[in-house]
Amino acid sequence: MTEAPLSVVLVSGGLDSMVSAALAREAGHRLLALSIDYNQRHHIELAAARRISHMLGAERHIVLPLDLRAFGGSALTDDALAVPKEGVGADIPITYVPARNTIFLSLALGWAEAAGARDLWIGVNALDYSGYPDCRPEFIAGFETLAELATRAGTEGDRFRIHAPLQHMTKAQIAAEAARLGIDAGLSWSCYDPVGARHCGRCDSCRLRAKGFAEAGLPDPTDYAQTPLEAA
Repeated sequence: MTEAPLSVVLVSGGLDSMVSAALAREAGHRLLALSIDYNQRHHIELAAARRISHMLGAERHIVLPLDLRAFGGSALTDDALAVPKEGVGADIPITYVPARNTIFLSLALGWAEAAGARDLWIGVNALDYSGYPDCRPEFIAGFETLAELATRAGTEGDRFRIHAPLQHMTKAQIAAEAARLGIDAGLSWSCYDPVGARHCGRCDSCRLRAKGFAEAGLPDPTDYAQTPLEAA
């Protein structure tokens, strides 16, 4: 009997990464879950990542420390920069963390090669999102090419596959997919600017989350400090 393939899944604690990892499990993959503690403003998401990894039966969950506050350049890593609360705009917002997905996928790639895994899963989305350049299909395709060039496994012809199953889904479709998979969306965390243990309700991520559940016609399990305007 052929052993199930092993995958490294990036689990931030958000809804998208939870659904992506659950799709990897549904596809029959064994999971190695990787979360990055980059000293983010919304550090609370790592507790969600632990809940999700346990719920999905990950064989191992690593929370890797990497303090990106040393670089700054984002409202998520610099308290002097405010998280925008005016709604999702057309420009790349200040919540963009420079090269974050490139860094995270590079770390996932390193673990995958060491563990003998050849599949990496990431919950990026290019439709209902905040305009981050490292969420686009071109980025995912480019990183897959990089993985082939940058690793011993790749140069020996043992290629890596980067799975981004939510790439072309709306937030409503992602919320509906969570329901189809039978996973508890309430375990996930999306907010960039927590109010204690509650979602703020007004940052881009809260607005997109609320919009997704509303458009999917599903109950939103999120505890918001303020009702998101998109769901009001």
